[in-house]
Amino acid sequence: MSEFILKARDLNKFYTQRSGRFGFGTTQVKALDNVSLELRHSSTLAVVGESGSGKSTLARCLLQLQPLDGGSVFFLGRDLADLPAKELRYQRRYLQMIFQDPFASLNPRMKVGEIVEEGLLIHGLGNKDERFEKALNMLKRVGLAEVDMQKYPHEFSGGQRQRIGIARALVLSPKVVVCDEPVSALDVSIQAQIILLLKELQQEMSLSYIFISHDLRVVRHIADEIAVMYQGKIVERGSVHEVYESPKQQYTQNLLKAIPGQKSHRG
Repeated sequence: MSEFILKARDLNKFYTQRSGRFGFGTTQVKALDNVSLELRHSSTLAVVGESGSGKSTLARCLLQLQPLDGGSVFFLGRDLADLPAKELRYQRRYLQMIFQDPFASLNPRMKVGEIVEEGLLIHGLGNKDERFEKALNMLKRVGLAEVDMQKYPHEFSGGQRQRIGIARALVLSPKVVVCDEPVSALDVSIQAQIILLLKELQQEMSLSYIFISHDLRVVRHIADEIAVMYQGKIVERGSVHEVYESPKQQYTQNLLKAIPGQKSHRG
């Protein structure tokens, strides 16, 4: 078995923007510029960079939520773009995402139990009682209670809503989870709790994470490897120790200097 569960090769993604004085012209923006990466089994690859660097576009393209303009994504050795629609839908249960905004990513009209069960229903997994039991067990694992199954998202704090989002993603027993800025909308004290929970769940469920973040302070506590993105490209890649202690690129050095209390680095 390959040591990598997910591989991306030469990913390209373009966006068209209006330009010119009256907006009649168009220009192409390259959100992803020949991006390649590998994710090891049961490990965490953090993708870091400033807003607009292409991180979230990369997250959506890896999960086939947005079409690519070039390149391939391989999951367990199979090119997702070559899969028939039915097979791709089946594989998607193993590729899940935890979203940035716990307020916007939950349907306010659905009860929490329904939100967590929805993926099981879509993929036809289990009967009604089995889906309820699996959703309940997952909610308990993330720190919520059975009574919470009947509540609505607005009845919870931001940290609790993110726990619901985590339960929704993990109830399908995925193999790869893309965490798209999962703690950036939370208070610092709550961030630490969510990071700890994600690490515990990773060990218990043998999960592989791609952790998208602009915050190198947060990344240090969860990542095994770091890929630094700038203007749609990965400009530096290495272990957490290598990137933090011996950053090679000026851009990475500047990101590190921006961390409060972080000592300066020289290439």
